[in-house]
Amino acid sequence: MPIPPEVTGEEIDPDVRQELMSLPKGLAEDVSRNLVMVAQLIDEDPEKAYGYSRVALRLASRVAAVREAAGFAAYATQKYSEALAEFRAARRMSGGVELWPVMADCERGLGRPERALAMAGEPEVQKLDKAGQVEMRLVAAGARRDMGQLDAAIVTLQSPELASGAVHPWTARLRYAYADALLAAGREREAREWFAKALEADKDGATDASDRLAEMDGVEFVDAFDEAEDETDEVQGAEESGVVALDDEGDEDDRDGDKG
Repeated sequence: MPIPPEVTGEEIDPDVRQELMSLPKGLAEDVSRNLVMVAQLIDEDPEKAYGYSRVALRLASRVAAVREAAGFAAYATQKYSEALAEFRAARRMSGGVELWPVMADCERGLGRPERALAMAGEPEVQKLDKAGQVEMRLVAAGARRDMGQLDAAIVTLQSPELASGAVHPWTARLRYAYADALLAAGREREAREWFAKALEADKDGATDASDRLAEMDGVEFVDAFDEAEDETDEVQGAEESGVVALDDEGDEDDRDGDKG
C-alpha cells in the first residue's frame, strides 16, 4: 500500500521504535512507516488502517507492538475474533496486562458478555493502572447491559472514580456511560444531570453529551448551510418554472436594477 513520502517512520512512539530495533534497519523503517499510517488513519479510515496493519504484520509478526497495532486495527473494523487473537499474541510476547479491558470488550463484540464479566473478576484487573481499571469497569457495565441487567450495570459504574470531582482523560466517558444507563432505566432527571457532568469534563469532544442533552431538552439543530442551499434551490426552481418573485408591495422584483 502506498505511503506518503513525508511519512518517515520517525513519528513512531519511542517505545515501539525500541522494539523494532531487533529488526534489520531497512525492515524496521518499513514497519515503522506502516505503523505510522495505522495510527494516523485508525479513527478516520479504519479500513485503510487495517490494510496497513496487515502489511506491518506480514513484515514483523514477532514484534509485540506490531501485533498490538494489528489488534486495534481489527478492533476498529469490528473484526473482533481477529482482534482478540492479535491482542492475546501481543500479551504473550510482552507479558503486560494493559490489553485486558479491550480483550474483554472483544468478547462482548463476539456475543459473549459472560466471558467479559468473568475477565472483570480476574487478578489481572488489579494489576491495571487507574485508567485501565476504569476501562474494565466500563466494559463490565456494557456486558451487564448486553445481558439485560440494567440495574446491575448502573451499580457497576457507581465507584469512587465516578463520584470524584477531579477530571481525568476517562472521566467524561465514565460519566456518559452512567448517564446513558440511567436514561435507559427511565431515570431521566438523574440522566440529564450526569450528561451535563460528562459534558463539563469532555474537553476533547470524546462523547456526544451535548447532543444528548439537547435531545432531552427538545432542541432541534438546523444546519444553516443546508438551509441556505434549500432556499437557493427554491428560488432557482421558481425561476425555471416562470414564477417571478414579488417585492413586499406585490410589484414585480426588478432584478436588473432601477429602469427609471
